[in-house]
Amino acid sequence: MSEDLDKRFYKFAVEVRDLCAIAGKEWINHEYVKQLLRSSSSVGANYIEASDSLGKADENMKLKIARREAKESVFWLQLLFIHTDRPLATDRNRLISECIQITKILSAILLKRS
Repeated sequence: MSEDLDKRFYKFAVEVRDLCAIAGKEWINHEYVKQLLRSSSSVGANYIEASDSLGKADENMKLKIARREAKESVFWLQLLFIHTDRPLATDRNRLISECIQITKILSAILLKRS
């Protein structure tokens, strides 16, 4: 597994956490924030677990889970700040773009392995 991707996925999870720290102050976002924190941190966690796999099938499954969690993170990010012009929406949109890139990276890795 790539150390650069480890760092990228870690940075993504930290940036999401920082956004959630602000978004979570509004009760309407509470459940979205909880789900987003889980899915965004799971991307990196499953990527790391893929390197400790029990074989190629297990490694591919962990990578597929990481990709699925990245897709889920996009969904939860889209629900935050839907009806506002807040500067935070800019951060949210940047994180959505990063998450889409992460999904593409994981898809490319999986395609290369098949």
